[in-house]
Amino acid sequence: MKFSVSSYSFARRLNEGKYTQLTLIEKVKEMGFDGIEFTDLQPENGLSDLAYAAVLAEEADKRGVAIVNYTIGADFLNAEGGWEKEAQRLFGQVDVAKALGAKGMRHDATGGFQGAQAKYKSFDAALPILANGCRKVTEYAQTQGIVTMVENHGFFCQESRRVEQLVNAVGDENFGLLIDMGNFLCADDDPAEAVGRLAKYAKHVHAKDFYFKPGDGADPGDGFFTSRGGNYLRGAVIGHGCVPVTQCLRTLKRSGYDGFVSIEFEGCEDNEWAIQTGLDNLRRYAE
Repeated sequence: MKFSVSSYSFARRLNEGKYTQLTLIEKVKEMGFDGIEFTDLQPENGLSDLAYAAVLAEEADKRGVAIVNYTIGADFLNAEGGWEKEAQRLFGQVDVAKALGAKGMRHDATGGFQGAQAKYKSFDAALPILANGCRKVTEYAQTQGIVTMVENHGFFCQESRRVEQLVNAVGDENFGLLIDMGNFLCADDDPAEAVGRLAKYAKHVHAKDFYFKPGDGADPGDGFFTSRGGNYLRGAVIGHGCVPVTQCLRTLKRSGYDGFVSIEFEGCEDNEWAIQTGLDNLRRYAE
């Protein structure tokens, strides 16, 4: 396996201005990563996303760092103009992924129904709309040499059975999943069991770890958030939390997955130290 890191892992440093997405490429090379995954481009000097993607691609090539994936938001249920207009918007993001030189693009499906319609509408009601949108995007992406995927992300479309339903409803080999090992806990889904169910659909993988405290206890305070079922979670350095990372890696390898695994760090610790420690642990676990 080769290891990459999501630019989102450096969110604190990016917000502080210590790095830009452009200078981050040199940093991740120094840390020993084989690749980088970009989340929501942050163009400099008035450049468009498309123009900035070309600048990032040139820098990555110069540094010998692969741009392994492009990650963006989307919502086929609630976007203005409906799912078809949202799909058209994402065609432009596919073009950005191509300019980056990425082989894949992850987009969201939805955060769920909103307002009054949320009360009596389940995931099953959303599934045909989500499948239509995802299928439309991946059909265009395939003409550009890009695979597309959704992530187990955002509570509504997060646990393994729901995202498996979506992949099968789309029914296109060019479409699959970005499997985030840790995110299953946000929907109170067992990570090892979930990765076992979904490994065959993997187009990309996130290694993520969480501290966990059961929801029947006191609120642990700052840094923690609640899962859909009310348990407490906080982002952790890979290997410091409760996610069975080694077991998930073993399952993915057994399924034939040989793509990149990206660290996505969401914890409170110093970004550089936490990510470097996570990479060192991840390499040991993979061996």
